[in-house]
Amino acid sequence: MAISRAQALKELLPGLNALFGLEYSKYENEHEAIYETESSERSFEEEVKLSGFGAAPVKNEGSAISYDNAQESFTARYNHETIAMGFSITEEAMEDNLYDSLSTRYTKALARAMAYTKQVKAAALLNTGFTTFDSGDGVTLFNTAHPTVTGDTNSNTPATAADLNETSLEQAVIDVAAYVDERGLLIAARPRKLVIPAGLMFVATRLLETTLRVGTADNDINALNSNGSIPGGYSVNHYLTDADAWFMTTDIPNGMKHFERTAMNTSMDGDFDTGNVRYKARERYSFGVSDPLGIYGSAGA
Repeated sequence: MAISRAQALKELLPGLNALFGLEYSKYENEHEAIYETESSERSFEEEVKLSGFGAAPVKNEGSAISYDNAQESFTARYNHETIAMGFSITEEAMEDNLYDSLSTRYTKALARAMAYTKQVKAAALLNTGFTTFDSGDGVTLFNTAHPTVTGDTNSNTPATAADLNETSLEQAVIDVAAYVDERGLLIAARPRKLVIPAGLMFVATRLLETTLRVGTADNDINALNSNGSIPGGYSVNHYLTDADAWFMTTDIPNGMKHFERTAMNTSMDGDFDTGNVRYKARERYSFGVSDPLGIYGSAGA
């Protein structure tokens, strides 16, 4: 009995999906070192940054309690994008038994393309954060004057851009510790992880993982290592475009966000008119920032 075209496609789809999944998972999700991931059930998401309250006052005996009002600082909007791509194999290629070799190569290439696009989009906020990307509070993502509702400012970049070294990294830790909230209260924020381009991995290893200070014979301890200043160590991001820019995530909640609207899915069908077999992959997501204090960055000297 001859097998129908629909049945043939049904038999082929699981194998392609398995191959796609294996290939896609080979590419590390480097964005996970930068972003918190949440699911979404809408076409977009909005997150409002609230000011919180000021310092609690002393209540004297018999006096009325004091009340405060939270204020809206700014609203971060996440517009989900649909990322999709596919390929087709001609009816003639199917007839000539070229399906196996072509589908294997095409499926792997499609998985790589989808993974690559996701990482490029994730890194784009960091790559443009010193110049064009607006974090929502009216200034660039990395700025020396992120405004608060009380008129204070926070800086998540050095006053003078500096390369990654002991001095600049120690200053970054100090700057993060000085963050205040929208009402001017000290947050006592701490660094989490260093995010660097591939070219700085050896510098980062020497700064974070050696017991003694680098480049000195004084036998001084490496304070960054001894204090556990950056507990998450470092993560290499291969999609950063500036070879000497470096970044550091902090423990500020709701900082850099990744919303997943539709997880990766694949499907396959046959085109009646051409006889071609078509396979596609599709997902929907967005990257953004709800609080710029969730990350610190230097463009390098």
